[in-house]
This record gives sequence, structure tokens and C-alpha cells, in this order.
Amino acid sequence: MSSESEKKQDVEQTSEPAATDSKTTKKPGPLDIIFSVLAAMIGVQSEANRERDFSKGDIGNYIFVGIIMVIIFIFGLISIVNNILEDAAK
Repeated sequence: MSSESEKKQDVEQTSEPAATDSKTTKKPGPLDIIFSVLAAMIGVQSEANRERDFSKGDIGNYIFVGIIMVIIFIFGLISIVNNILEDAAK
């Protein structure tokens, strides 16, 4: 019985995903950061990307890109509302 449980433990240990995968070991690049921030803003960030961001990424980069994205979003909304109001006034 004990040998059977040892075999199960060996199988469980070997079936875990390797942490040396090329995507998880490299530092996120600029596009990775932008896509991560966009995905986080709309709530579709994958667990793997979230783990990569928290373990390999620099928080300052994500904060900077997040602030820029929010500013672009706000000015985009202001522009859309102004265009709609101009068209409604005609």
C-alpha cells in the first residue's frame, strides 16, 4: 500500500508544470506589459500572465503604463462625448 502511495506522489511531482518554461522565465517586455495592463483593465488577465507579472515584472512599469492607459481612456471618452454633443446641436 505504501509503495502505491509513493508512486502516486512521484507521478504528481513529475506531472507539475516545469517552472523553467521559456515564457515564465523571461522578463516581460514592453508589449507584454501593455497587453497585461489592457487585459487587467477589462478583467480577462490569465492566471499564468498574472503570475509572470507579479514574479518577473517591475511594479513601476505596470503603474506607469496603467496611468497612461487611464489617461488615454478618459480623453477618448471626452472626445466621443464632445463629438456626440456637437452632432446633436446641429
